[in-house]
Amino acid sequence: MSDSIKRVLVSDKLSQEGLAIFEAAEGIEVDNRPGLSPEELLACIGDYHGLAIRSGTKVTAEVLAAAKKLEVVGRAGIGVDNVDREAASRRGVVVMNTPGGNTVTTAEHTLAMLMSVSRHIPQATATLKAGKWEKKKLQGRELFNKTLGVIGLGAIGRIVADRAMGLKMKVIGYDPLLDGEDARTLGVELVSLDELYRRSDYVTVHVPMTDETRGMIDAAVIEKMKPGVFIINCARGGIVDEAALDQALAAGRIGGAAFDVFVEEPPPADHPLLKHDTFVCSPHLGASTEEAQVNVAVAVAEQMVEYLTTGNPRNAVNLPAVPSDVREVIAPYLELAHRLGALAGQLAPKGAKRFTLTTAGEVAQVSSRPLASKALAAFVGARLDGNVNEVNAPHLAAEHGLELIEARAGSAGRFVSLIQIEVESEGGSFELAGTLFGEDDPRIVRMQGHDLEAIPEGALLVFHNDDQPGVVGGIGTLLGQAGINIAGMQLSLHDETGKAMSIVNVARLPDEEVLAKLAALPHILWVRTAQL
Repeated sequence: MSDSIKRVLVSDKLSQEGLAIFEAAEGIEVDNRPGLSPEELLACIGDYHGLAIRSGTKVTAEVLAAAKKLEVVGRAGIGVDNVDREAASRRGVVVMNTPGGNTVTTAEHTLAMLMSVSRHIPQATATLKAGKWEKKKLQGRELFNKTLGVIGLGAIGRIVADRAMGLKMKVIGYDPLLDGEDARTLGVELVSLDELYRRSDYVTVHVPMTDETRGMIDAAVIEKMKPGVFIINCARGGIVDEAALDQALAAGRIGGAAFDVFVEEPPPADHPLLKHDTFVCSPHLGASTEEAQVNVAVAVAEQMVEYLTTGNPRNAVNLPAVPSDVREVIAPYLELAHRLGALAGQLAPKGAKRFTLTTAGEVAQVSSRPLASKALAAFVGARLDGNVNEVNAPHLAAEHGLELIEARAGSAGRFVSLIQIEVESEGGSFELAGTLFGEDDPRIVRMQGHDLEAIPEGALLVFHNDDQPGVVGGIGTLLGQAGINIAGMQLSLHDETGKAMSIVNVARLPDEEVLAKLAALPHILWVRTAQL
């Protein structure tokens, strides 16, 4: 098989529409093997560059350690609880999900659960089929004019809020990432968590499972809620403390609860929540519609193919999220940041302790994190053997005592935008800066205090020397004798120091013998090489 072919393993059931995208992609070979046991996955994963999963496959640290070629794990769905993201990040494996594929479906299921628990629909169905007519016993309550508290106003939470307002409910919400103006645009009153608990007739959670959200609705929180409140969880099992909920239902402290998710799935038959008549449940059906299954399968296939063929990571959960408006601004500068980082990695003194990326001008008006990630990965990759990318570069940098700093400068001088990298090491500091000429033509415009206009590509020789006649001639003569063509040269003089710096684009890098002769030329202070 050609090394250019990327192999993808599909280890959970994926719709045919998603498989068709893999099969049609040039340079991709897909193996559809749903239902692999953990032992079978461990035995075969080393052959694959991509792994497409749903909730069934557990991507553990052990699996990732065996996945020597793995570049990306794609989750057809939102939750990635079944992937060891820390281990994946350390190994440079991108983990991506498909947050838009099942948002409507999950939001609709939330509302279905809310209505079911309010009107006792599951109990009514069961008793009627059992030959009973329990109309009085199953009296419910209206949603009209009730207050719904939405915790988490992301994609799903926003749809729930919108649909609930259509039912003429009053919607209040809590989201630490949302400001009041955005909430007002949604028609939602933004409140604190304590106020949400105090005012809500219904509370629904739409947050990811993290250390902060695990058990966030516990016995103490339930005590803050209105008597008779209803709690809905179609997000992740464990966000609501199941033991505390059991006690509150048994005591009649709350009116009811509806869960689509549990800490242990499937829950054991003797799970205490299952005995309560006021508890409505479903077996993790939030994303289980025909439309959603097709949507997430198509999305994960398209994203994985794009990453494996172009390197563009969409919806990566272990990379900084980049809003579309920010990406439009920084996209032309990503390659520049990569080249500057790679060049700094080859030219800066060893023992780097601090890596600072500073943006100035127009590019400084948006977040510099994507540029810093790109530059750091190139810098670390130039110094370490093995796979280094934007995912594992921060971990590798931290392990080697390298601190990443992002900064902004007010002015880019005579340039529209400027990116500067400074590396502080035990052996001194090194700085260089670059910009774009036109839309996508990168240039090095400063190095070690010297103004230049050099092209950062191919084989490069960088000289620092005394400003004396004959230096350039001596360099040209030695390179000519070695049969090395000069493709370009940029020379910069520093009047205050009497020193000069030049960047020479050459057809190929010289061997050690020629390099030693160049370094021994009169007035040469040092010469370094780089390959971009």
